[in-house]
Amino acid sequence: MPRSALSQPDLPYVVTRPRHWLSGVIFASPHSGHDYPDWFLQGTRLPIQTLRSSEDAFIDRLIAPATAFGAVTLAARIPRCIVDLNRGADEIDPLVVRGVPRHPLNQRTLAGLGVIPRVVSQGRVIHDRQIDRAEADRRIDACWRPYHAALSGLIAQARARFGQAILIDMHSMPHDALSHLQGTRPDMVLGNRHGLSAAARISDAVSAAVEAEGWTLRRNAPFSGAYICSAYGRPAQNVHVVQLEIDRSLYMDEATITPRPDFDDFAARIARVIGRLSGLGQDQSGGRVAAE
Repeated sequence: MPRSALSQPDLPYVVTRPRHWLSGVIFASPHSGHDYPDWFLQGTRLPIQTLRSSEDAFIDRLIAPATAFGAVTLAARIPRCIVDLNRGADEIDPLVVRGVPRHPLNQRTLAGLGVIPRVVSQGRVIHDRQIDRAEADRRIDACWRPYHAALSGLIAQARARFGQAILIDMHSMPHDALSHLQGTRPDMVLGNRHGLSAAARISDAVSAAVEAEGWTLRRNAPFSGAYICSAYGRPAQNVHVVQLEIDRSLYMDEATITPRPDFDDFAARIARVIGRLSGLGQDQSGGRVAAE
């Protein structure tokens, strides 16, 4: 049985470890959190069902089998619409937070998808009014910093023990997110920042594991990887980060945010993908991976 490292009920994440960590592989889900506190619900105009449209719903359930295969899992508990863990702590939208200077913003923040999001899916505004900078800092200190401390700690442990860390950052995308693409839409999108966040052998292994289950995959378009890929991916130091986006319509009803009737079949296929990837780089003795 896996051992949970969660020791405090108010932590914004859950880390679950296998009995035997095989090769430094970590499966993470930073956007599947669904614990909505009352203080937040009382301060938004949107019903919880609408807020949940920004979740990567059920991804935490899909990665849970990783511990049985010898990988670690890290899953957010805090919802993305409160704090986006796949953004930098300084990606603050001045339209959300009062008193923030209008410094040059990246496209994500301009679109209302900074570390404190302005909108959920379809551009629906979360708050009726701006929040104070103190409130933004409180959210970042309570949620963002602990999650990233846990993630960086796992990566450091993996490198120390195995000589490598491989983070598979799991996400889901609305089916309509690919409606602009010509031809057949892929089932999944692999992002590695065009090779900057993961070595080719890692990205190729993820692609092969996905395609072995009969799914189609596209690389880096329209999602090449966001903050976590850019902040942690250091292939030259044997720290590899791959973002994997799954079409939500494959496993859930997007309108009701409920699992499809065949969810268990889909989950079994994802588990086989996870099983193929959980021992990446493991040597024959099951110890420290060989140097590249």
